[in-house]
Amino acid sequence: MILDILKNADLYLNLNDGFEKAFEFLQRSDLDKLKADRYEIDGDRVFAMVSKEQGRNKSDAKLETHVKYIDIQMVLSGVDNMGWRPKIDCNHQSTEYDVEKDIQFFNDDPSAWISVESGVFAIFFPHDAHLPLISSEKIHKVVVKIAIDQTM
Repeated sequence: MILDILKNADLYLNLNDGFEKAFEFLQRSDLDKLKADRYEIDGDRVFAMVSKEQGRNKSDAKLETHVKYIDIQMVLSGVDNMGWRPKIDCNHQSTEYDVEKDIQFFNDDPSAWISVESGVFAIFFPHDAHLPLISSEKIHKVVVKIAIDQTM
């Protein structure tokens, strides 16, 4: 997991071939004006999902993991108190891995909490279980999904 500000995005470009396109999208001047929807950046290799939704309680959420995609989650407004735990330490599976949706849920508790404020992004790799959208307020955010295998 990585937590940083958009000004430092160049530090992470060599981590995956899709990061350059992902961060270009996140630096759009109209990002906060985009409607809640899915945005194609590079087909299924890199795409973004803009959401504006009410945060949820910790008790109403479960840790999630992905296999095919890396998440870059950037908050545009509000505060997203994200939970994190190494996937290897998740022992209480809630669901089987859903290949089509690229998601699996766990009942384990996060081992750390991170307050992600406006303008800050968190990168979650397949080895990172994460629990987003924890807040008492509305959260406006963008999640860019970057395929691990760029030949998708």
